[in-house]
Amino acid sequence: MDSIKGWMDANRITEVECLIPDFTGNARGKIIPASKFLREGGMRLPEVIFIQTVTGDYPDDDSMIDPLERDMHLFPDPNTIRFVPWALEPTAQVIHDCFDTSGNLIDIAPRSVLRRVLSCFDKQGWKPVVAPELEFYLVKRNEDPDYPLVPPIGRNGRPETARQSFSIDAVNEFDPIFEDMYDYCEAQNLEVDTLVHESGAAQMEINFLHGDAIELADQVFLFKRTMREAAHRHGIYATFMAKPMSDEPGSAMHIHQSLVDSEGRNLFGTENGGNTELFLHFIAGLQKYTPAVTALLAPNVNSYRRLTFGESAPRNVQWGVENRTCGLRVPYSDANARRVENRFAGADANPYLALAATLACGFLGMQEKLMPLPEMKTSAYDLPYSLPRTLEEALSHLEHCDPIKEMLGERFVEAFVAVKRKEYETYFGVISRWEREFLLLNV
Repeated sequence: MDSIKGWMDANRITEVECLIPDFTGNARGKIIPASKFLREGGMRLPEVIFIQTVTGDYPDDDSMIDPLERDMHLFPDPNTIRFVPWALEPTAQVIHDCFDTSGNLIDIAPRSVLRRVLSCFDKQGWKPVVAPELEFYLVKRNEDPDYPLVPPIGRNGRPETARQSFSIDAVNEFDPIFEDMYDYCEAQNLEVDTLVHESGAAQMEINFLHGDAIELADQVFLFKRTMREAAHRHGIYATFMAKPMSDEPGSAMHIHQSLVDSEGRNLFGTENGGNTELFLHFIAGLQKYTPAVTALLAPNVNSYRRLTFGESAPRNVQWGVENRTCGLRVPYSDANARRVENRFAGADANPYLALAATLACGFLGMQEKLMPLPEMKTSAYDLPYSLPRTLEEALSHLEHCDPIKEMLGERFVEAFVAVKRKEYETYFGVISRWEREFLLLNV
């Protein structure tokens, strides 16, 4: 706490937002006066917070949680303390890790799940390096959920109506928002890199510099809060839904991943520019186990509108060099930058769980010394769809895959499946406009 206290004193912090990411990837926690935060050195929250659904309900099966709803002990990670740049008073935010009374990490906390997977790599002397690319939409304020989302009004007074891939001028239509976004990111030391306009109307993509998996998950988690806040300041929404508009492409979170040894040498590329066997094993693990972790990469009912029916979304587990039709793309690179891009994850995925899932698949492939399918050199869109088509199907794959359950933790998998199954059932309790329009008088 000494380093935190010194930083807070130097910046005259008056309040602290104590954060933990939940299953959905939203920030839970408490806002505490700075003096109390420093005096107590942590906080408590009930463990049951992790099994609350996105609708605020709880699953019917909560057997994985202590019936007494015991408190967790939450302690701040000093590496995560940052300003809240939009706060009126000097306010800090800090991400916490969750522990039980014996000092063990709470195994169902998303940050703990990622740490569990990373510990497997650490035991082998390996360190994953990741770089997420996060897509999102800017949309007009939508105060009535019965109405569809529409693009917002830009500086020229008109909404986008045509595809504007990589258009500089289309990004500049929302320049005041992105100026705030970059200012907020700089104040928080979020290492965002390139901003581009994607193919959808008012769809953008932000790239992050490559680095440590925990640090990058933290940055994506905080960036989502930041982007939403910047958009709110200008009277519009930023949404990370996987498929927010039926006639527009979905939003992904592509994850570039490589592996280095203790001296920082890339373990995926050979000196002559080829692929190492370890790299091929990693890709093969992604091919074998991606169906089992799809629920973590596509965690919501809406996610499958992007995967199953979406434009430019991966349809199967093929891999290829510079082949964007594949779910697993290997960019052209020298040996030091050899990596694979996982294109399955949606923008709606919890970054901690998505990184844990993709790294777990690759690790299992290396442990089992799997070999991948032949490289895809034509369009993978011509091949049959081979992923789970619904959240329910994806959850079934997850709960019946023992190697993945061992990697992620059985209690976590039980809790995650219970929460997401409850959300799936709640969704099917809602009668849609389509059903009223086409079934009301016709069946």
